[in-house]
Amino acid sequence: MPRTDSIEVANALHRASIRLLRMVRAVDDQTGVSAPKLSALSVLTFGGPQNLKTLARAEQVTPATMSKLVSDLEAAGLVAKRIDRADKRGVRIEVTAKGRTLMEEGRKRRLALLNKCIAKLTREERAQLAEASALMMRLAE
Repeated sequence: MPRTDSIEVANALHRASIRLLRMVRAVDDQTGVSAPKLSALSVLTFGGPQNLKTLARAEQVTPATMSKLVSDLEAAGLVAKRIDRADKRGVRIEVTAKGRTLMEEGRKRRLALLNKCIAKLTREERAQLAEASALMMRLAE
């Protein structure tokens, strides 16, 4: 029976999360875009347009680092810079149709991989995993 004290649960959750993330990241190589760029693109795709400072904070990098990532994404046609309607001096970064397609296809590949693994579980294990997923979301909030 698994131990349930918080430090043991934290260790188990950390190990499992890292391994699962590494597994699904393997399919990200098919995009030809680096993990940091995909992460920033994901924030823009699923979170909406952002200014550079907010995007840098979300990705936990410096604005200078994010500026370089955004420039590379823009050069690849995956994002576009637009004048901020609320602050005409500011710039908002938004995902392009090409960037959205890349992210949605990547998400489909990740989900297909996870689905393949989850399909091997019993009905009871899938129910437990669904409950655990809900708890993980609560922890993340």
